[in-house]
Amino acid sequence: MENVEIPEYFICPISLQIMKDPVTVVTGITYDRDSIECWLSKNPNSNALCPVTKLHVSRDSDLTPNHTLRHLIQSWCVSNGFNVFDQVSTPAKPPLSKCYVLNLVLDLSVPGTENIKTLEKLEMLAKENNERNKTYMVEVGVHEALVNFLIRCYMKCDTNGLEKALSTLSLIWDYFPSCHENNEVENREEILIDSITWALGLDRNMQNHATIKNHAMSLLRSIIGKANSSTLDRLKPQLLEKIIRVLRESGSNTTTIAQKVVDNALHVILNTSHSGKNRNIMVQSRAIFELIELEINFSSNKKTKELIFEILFNLCSCADGRAQLLSHAAGIAMITKRILKVSPIVDEKAIMILYLITKYSATSGVLQEMLKVKSVSKICTVIQANCASHVKDKAREILRNHFDFWKNSPCVEVATLTRLH
Repeated sequence: MENVEIPEYFICPISLQIMKDPVTVVTGITYDRDSIECWLSKNPNSNALCPVTKLHVSRDSDLTPNHTLRHLIQSWCVSNGFNVFDQVSTPAKPPLSKCYVLNLVLDLSVPGTENIKTLEKLEMLAKENNERNKTYMVEVGVHEALVNFLIRCYMKCDTNGLEKALSTLSLIWDYFPSCHENNEVENREEILIDSITWALGLDRNMQNHATIKNHAMSLLRSIIGKANSSTLDRLKPQLLEKIIRVLRESGSNTTTIAQKVVDNALHVILNTSHSGKNRNIMVQSRAIFELIELEINFSSNKKTKELIFEILFNLCSCADGRAQLLSHAAGIAMITKRILKVSPIVDEKAIMILYLITKYSATSGVLQEMLKVKSVSKICTVIQANCASHVKDKAREILRNHFDFWKNSPCVEVATLTRLH
């Protein structure tokens, strides 16, 4: 089978694979549908170039199914034992019409019982692995219609269709171009985030509460990921408090949905914790306590541990954050135990957290606890391990600053401490 020569006109010029759904563009060249749709959707301008002819092709131009070529390819594959087509009898799918999507947007703008069916259709389109679909949805204003619907739900405290609206918005939000900031955009964004805050705080006994929370947190992660510093500084305390509460409620839940919620929540917390105002609110909401408990009891994933340590480092940059970490019975011990056990990112953040504590919060009790939980020994090991040079430098600085306190301790070899500090 390896020696069988594949006819050249069966091969897509973009993917260089046998075409499964050949379509012809206005230049007369045939491509596999998925390949040319992806090519066209990635072009930022109204016109893309045909990969073969280099002629302009509108992103909105029709892609004509080449049924004859499709049947030839199918017959040839069957004759030669190529399992290219999983569904041989499936006809080529028709291209998505902008008019069809626009009608869905218009339907959604009129409140009524048909909204649920419209939302289901939009969600199905968004879930398809098709870049062009999502681009069309944004171009005809699906995101705006869904935002309006979500705000309507919030204003009326109505959860009908909420799950589908949140799901679809979270799937297409990254395709929505960032807008130039002005008062109107800021106000609308604020109301949208208020709506998500409301969704996160819905009654836990609701039938679809877990999926609503999952989609709401996923959408919030996308919004925060594209937000500027001004937007992040304007976040309300209620939102951050709700996120910490969601983290507390979902952290002990081992279901797949709950773990997705935790992952999205951690990303949101990390991206918002660079603001001093937000850090203070998080600390007041006992975020450090929740993060330590999550890390100790429920976190087994390396990426989750990295996110937790990155957040803890940000929160420990303020005095209240360090005080909260030190007030947790297992705070320093947990930080110490993960060094050289997880990843270089955790090593760096853990050493930086210990550095902040020993520089700004180094009471005799804290320094003694670091001896007790073997933090000092671990710091010595870091200096001798294959760690980044800047991490080793911070470790040395910790030892140098508190050498006089630790040198007489039986927990640490004085010779080792002297040589390393």
